[in-house]
Amino acid sequence: MNEHGESATEVFVAHRNLLFTVAYEMLGSAADAEDVLQETWLRWVDVDLATVENRRAYLVRIATRQALGRLRTLSRRKESYVGPWLPEPLLTSPDVAEDVELADSVSMAMLLVLETLAPVERAVFVLREVFDFGYDEIANAVGKTPAAVRQIAHRARAHVAARRPRGAVSAGESRDALEAFRRALVTGDLQGLVDILAPDVVLLGDGGGVVQAVPRPIEGADKVARLLGAGLPRLAGRVSAEPVQVNGHPALVVRIDGELDNVVAMRFDDGLISGLYVVRNPEKLSRVGQETAVSR
Repeated sequence: MNEHGESATEVFVAHRNLLFTVAYEMLGSAADAEDVLQETWLRWVDVDLATVENRRAYLVRIATRQALGRLRTLSRRKESYVGPWLPEPLLTSPDVAEDVELADSVSMAMLLVLETLAPVERAVFVLREVFDFGYDEIANAVGKTPAAVRQIAHRARAHVAARRPRGAVSAGESRDALEAFRRALVTGDLQGLVDILAPDVVLLGDGGGVVQAVPRPIEGADKVARLLGAGLPRLAGRVSAEPVQVNGHPALVVRIDGELDNVVAMRFDDGLISGLYVVRNPEKLSRVGQETAVSR
């Protein structure tokens, strides 16, 4: 390989985790984010590095354009998806949780909020709010003027602010909630869990039509408790639930009879569980066996 190829490789590898994180936050799918990285690499090796002033920005621009193209394809795929669609959960290292802004941006709750943005709005929000890119750099990446990007950023920020979780949750609160859920799963005793469900809690289950899951959102503490109350006692003695960090936040990896069955992530509002996200689709569980590096 020539000198250009080697240095191109070094630059790409140095920014790989950042590029993966940008693509994942835009797509909610690690498999698609990896495809974006592959496409970015193929374009990057053809670039004359001597002409590139800001390599980080240039790489992010390529990745963003690839992700935007893929986002449109993904949107069509989601339209025919069986049941609720949830992001692909990533097992993350403890240091991700320590970077509060990064952990917030990759959380299941935030990725579901980002799903409600149009593709370009999502790209602008991610690049501006999470990765702190300038309006000029973002304009290059999304093919808009800096003035247009500024307006899009303002609109996306307001949209996300109206939908993001309310009130910070301490690590202790989230661990307690997780433990209550773990105990309910393992013992079938729901009482400790019911006490920390928000009245308007929503449970989403993603089976992707591959395995059984709730076919539509279950809304309200009573309905969620009833659903869990009907299912959990039947599994008592067969379930193990391991507390882990998923997408920068405490979550559970659930096994039934020793086999990986699902990942449970949560959203909190004002100290109560307002969202329960149960990912069962086996195609989305390949990343919970080992840590995935995300970074800013």
